[in-house]
Amino acid sequence: MPSLPAGADPDGPMRLYDTAQKAVVPFEPGPVVAMYTCGITPYDATHLGHAATYVAYDVLQRRLRDRGHETRCVRNITDVDDDILRKAREIGVHYLDLAAAETARFDSDMEALDMLPCWSEPRATSAIADIRKMIGLVLDRGNAYQSGGSVYFDISTFDRFGQVSHFDRDTMLALAAEHGGNPDDPHKRDPLDFVLWQKSAPDEPAWDSKWGPGRPGWHIECSALAMRELGETVDIHGGGSDLIYPHHECEAAQSEVVTGKQFVRLWMHQAMVRMDGAKMSKSLGNLVFVSDLLKEYDPRAIRLAIVTHHYRDSWEWDDSIMPAAAERLDAWQAGADGRAESAGEVLDRVRACLDDDLDTPSAVAAIDNVASTGGTRAAAGLLGVQI
Repeated sequence: MPSLPAGADPDGPMRLYDTAQKAVVPFEPGPVVAMYTCGITPYDATHLGHAATYVAYDVLQRRLRDRGHETRCVRNITDVDDDILRKAREIGVHYLDLAAAETARFDSDMEALDMLPCWSEPRATSAIADIRKMIGLVLDRGNAYQSGGSVYFDISTFDRFGQVSHFDRDTMLALAAEHGGNPDDPHKRDPLDFVLWQKSAPDEPAWDSKWGPGRPGWHIECSALAMRELGETVDIHGGGSDLIYPHHECEAAQSEVVTGKQFVRLWMHQAMVRMDGAKMSKSLGNLVFVSDLLKEYDPRAIRLAIVTHHYRDSWEWDDSIMPAAAERLDAWQAGADGRAESAGEVLDRVRACLDDDLDTPSAVAAIDNVASTGGTRAAAGLLGVQI
């Protein structure tokens, strides 16, 4: 059996990479771990990039529970948003009907992949009252302004803006334009100011507010839901790395001006899964859908295809990945039973790998090493692969 990872301490803390600190740091939560991961905007099917993010959080939860913690993972559903409204308009359905249908499809995919159930899975539209209250507090503290029927966060009032991403202004402007931040909005004082409450178009849903009828901005939805479900400070918050800016940067700013407290103790981000040289995205259409893979492969093989890659490493999809994962699953199943001491050794090895910044590729290699002699069952279970 190979030695434990360098620096690993079987009795020490888990270590995870914190985006905000740009370093692997000890993660030492209390008995209950509050986790928030940004969920889907339900206007299309679940693709492999989504699955990679939620598998990473699932494996993290399994190891935390194995270490004796209770985990409370909240994953939101963004059921009112520019993208879902645009798609509903295109296909001529009510946006909530579209959201319900796609959420059901997503839930089916997650169940097939044997994801641990979320502690809570709130919808953005369930939090309108919370959102309006939070926006009022941001305004009261002098960190926001009204303009053109909308309410904007004033980044000049928050000197820690950039604390999560550490991006320079030009990078922020480019990413804001790419992700719907609309830097050219003439109602903004600064192109990087972001919307908290936006005036609805005539064919869009609208709720009454002190600032006129409208709907929430994207970032405020997650802040309101995270704090409503988990409290003012969250142990771990994350999602795909494409959310670092503007979404998570803006979440941190608006949350911390309201509470005066650190919003997130550790920011955890999943790298992008790529196809044809670009990240998988609905806008590009270069997608591998989980539902299509499930027609041909055991869902456990899909998990294996994902966990053979480290969550912080971007990787390229190709047609050889799933056959290799299916072959690995067969080998692990053949070695499910074996000597108790072998099973214990590989389980300890996998635990150490997961404690080392969720090093699933090394964990997979450790299980591979004993597959021919047996004892893979318990270790594979830590990766969510039940054999």
